[in-house]
Amino acid sequence: MALETLSQVKTDEQLRYERARERVQELKGFYTHLIVYILVNATIILFDYVISPGPHFYFFPLVGWGIGLMIHGLHTWLGKSWEERKIRELMERDKGLPEPPK
Repeated sequence: MALETLSQVKTDEQLRYERARERVQELKGFYTHLIVYILVNATIILFDYVISPGPHFYFFPLVGWGIGLMIHGLHTWLGKSWEERKIRELMERDKGLPEPPK
């Protein structure tokens, strides 16, 4: 077994920092998506009411994109925690099992 140098070993603080940084990036991505959704759909609704006297079409992109935004939000708030919980559960379950043959 090779000895690892101190520079190769990640400390708990470094690992926590990396996880926090990833989480911030996920939240930043969702909030950017939300802001763009609001601005673009507000513009579409405005143009639709100004230009089109008849039936309005803004409902379709609003709902379609809204579904995508909802999925993005679910992944942002539920995705990682579920994934980490499942990993811990599987690791606990496999703790006492022998290694599979190679």
